[in-house]
Amino acid sequence: MAGLNKYDGRLEGLVVETRTLWADDVKGLSDDDRAWLSQAIHGSPELASRINYDRAHTGFTREITVTVEDIQRLYQERVGAE
Repeated sequence: MAGLNKYDGRLEGLVVETRTLWADDVKGLSDDDRAWLSQAIHGSPELASRINYDRAHTGFTREITVTVEDIQRLYQERVGAE
């Protein structure tokens, strides 16, 4: 199936599980930061720099690898909303 390595709105309706990975250059984040970053990026998966959909028995698992660019963008959005 084409498009498993980029955001696909058609597959989003079939996502039954999410997984968050961290790029190699993302180090030193607290558990609290990792928790809110994971929640934020999965809340807007179309903004993720690196996304992958893995086929599961009942749908798809969305796997997002959080990059430095994602973190910068999410922090900017968070600061702008305050």
